[in-house]
Amino acid sequence: MVKIEQAKLHTGATIMEKEEIDRILAQPLLARIATVGKDANPHVVPVWFWWDGEAMYIETGIDFQKARNLRENSKCAVLVDDTQGGLRFWGILLRGKAELFTEPVDLAMEIVNRIYLKYLGEEGVQAPTPQKMINSEHIIIKFSPRKIITWNDTKCAIAPIG
Repeated sequence: MVKIEQAKLHTGATIMEKEEIDRILAQPLLARIATVGKDANPHVVPVWFWWDGEAMYIETGIDFQKARNLRENSKCAVLVDDTQGGLRFWGILLRGKAELFTEPVDLAMEIVNRIYLKYLGEEGVQAPTPQKMINSEHIIIKFSPRKIITWNDTKCAIAPIG
């Protein structure tokens, strides 16, 4: 079972329940995945993803840096966050392990299609560039968080003045 914790920021922050986390992760928001390379240097990159309520799926190229890093060390973290200006911001930090797979091919392609549809919609995925990307070689990162840390200061914090 995934452990959900609130970040220790200040007393006004609200707690995100599982349902709110699921609702937010269903939106086409940009995530950042952090991995560590053989040289022990961190690698953080923006990614699109699909969340099924238990695991996060990320599509990438077979030999991209994040895939190479995860082959060596499956531990990683993913951050999805937003700011509404001033001190109004929220975030979901997921920590855990990832596994990589390319087969079964049907499942991998189903996940790729879900991700692209989430971000581009039915019409957008039909454009030439997304079609080329969808039909290229993929590896799927299945990220299973063991711990989720959240913060939400959107209702209590100071907005920008002006």
